[in-house]
Amino acid sequence: MTTTQARQDTLGEATLGELAEGLRGELVRPTDPSYDEARSIWNAAHDKRPALIVRCRGVADVIRAVEFARSEGLTLAVRGGGHSIPGFSTTDGGLVIDLSPMNAVRIDPDRRRIVAQGGCTWGDVDAEAQAFGLAVTGGLVSTTGVAGFTLGGGIGWLVRRAGLACDNLVGADVVTADGRYLHTSEDENPELLWALRGGGGNFGVVTSFEFKAYEVGPTVFAGLVFYPGDKAADVLRGFGAAAASAPDELSLAINLTTAPPLPFLPEEVHGKPIVAVLGMWSGQAEDGDAATRPFRELAPVVADLFGPMPYNAMQTLLDPLFPRGMRNYFRSAFFNDLGPATVDALVSSHSQVPNGVSELHVHHLGGAMGRVPADATAFGTRDREYILNVVARTPDADGFETAVQWARAAGAALGPDAASYVNFTGETNEDIVRASYPPATYQRLVAVKDTYDPTNLFRLNQNIPPSAGSDRRQG
Repeated sequence: MTTTQARQDTLGEATLGELAEGLRGELVRPTDPSYDEARSIWNAAHDKRPALIVRCRGVADVIRAVEFARSEGLTLAVRGGGHSIPGFSTTDGGLVIDLSPMNAVRIDPDRRRIVAQGGCTWGDVDAEAQAFGLAVTGGLVSTTGVAGFTLGGGIGWLVRRAGLACDNLVGADVVTADGRYLHTSEDENPELLWALRGGGGNFGVVTSFEFKAYEVGPTVFAGLVFYPGDKAADVLRGFGAAAASAPDELSLAINLTTAPPLPFLPEEVHGKPIVAVLGMWSGQAEDGDAATRPFRELAPVVADLFGPMPYNAMQTLLDPLFPRGMRNYFRSAFFNDLGPATVDALVSSHSQVPNGVSELHVHHLGGAMGRVPADATAFGTRDREYILNVVARTPDADGFETAVQWARAAGAALGPDAASYVNFTGETNEDIVRASYPPATYQRLVAVKDTYDPTNLFRLNQNIPPSAGSDRRQG
């Protein structure tokens, strides 16, 4: 008998019937026709079978699900967009709180505020906010969930102008481990708000996020330019030199990748190593050509696709490259500059890429993100100019472990001082989590964990366990 079946039998039909009757949403069980669809997540590397899935339609459903998981001793997973790289949005034999039906967005254009429910994706938010010419730092793939992205930090095309997504989180509604429904802001439960700004999903289920928004679009100057793969070192060095004087309105990244068979690229480069510089200028669109020009002349150009485009077009530009159902593993490392040793390490890792869909992303940071005081949020690393995100992917199980080993080696090649970013860490590891935060920040997060989740009910995340003196019966 499987773990899922055993848990179903232990719970009993009367208990499950009572839970189902108390929900406005849907209780999905392994015997239901919709179960396989309901249990699937974006990252196919994790194929798990929860005992129960609660598809929540409102806060009351979330409270009931949390209370049920706690009372029955069930492992609890919380799913927003379902993009969790380590697979935290599902579990074997436990209960999944699926927030995806809770995807309403409310815009206050006068106060420049965006309120998004916990099941929203960035596509949901951008569609509503751009109707009013507003935006906040969102995911580079529009199907990414607002919740996990924000709670771990949130790096996107507005990061240098507006800071991280979590920097712009001004309020949230949270269901805690004991079933309480709390609002947090600078004036109400402020320590919880501090922890939500980068401390991950450790402290409860966030059912609603309120963001400060910015005037952006509807047209931005954005796109990508491709360079030959054998010019990677020149492009990286030139990028570093140009980035030193980049204005805050300009956010850019380098992809060391493999040329896809797309019509805007010459056939002779298809399937070969290639370098893409991607970016967005969010200032006045007519100034974008001049602002991006230094990054579009770093080497002989294969194709230059920069130009004016709708903000939402840039926000969905990478969607086709990150479809649901592939196996994914990410590794990350913050670093200071594109000096000779770093360039050599990146070029070497690119030369060893295991397949045509795995790649290295180097994202330029700084700007508004770097000016936020270190203790203003729980986000751990603001003093580095760059982050490397190593993307290891395969269409199926074949070759996946090889890709994972490549990703680990590529991240480690930048050295032991290159701290990780919790959103781009493909596995749970207490040492990696600890190293992602300064010691004082980590201890402060433990204190918040002790207050709001002393039994570690919310442990399927980049976990910050409660202190040894807390009640850890669920841990």
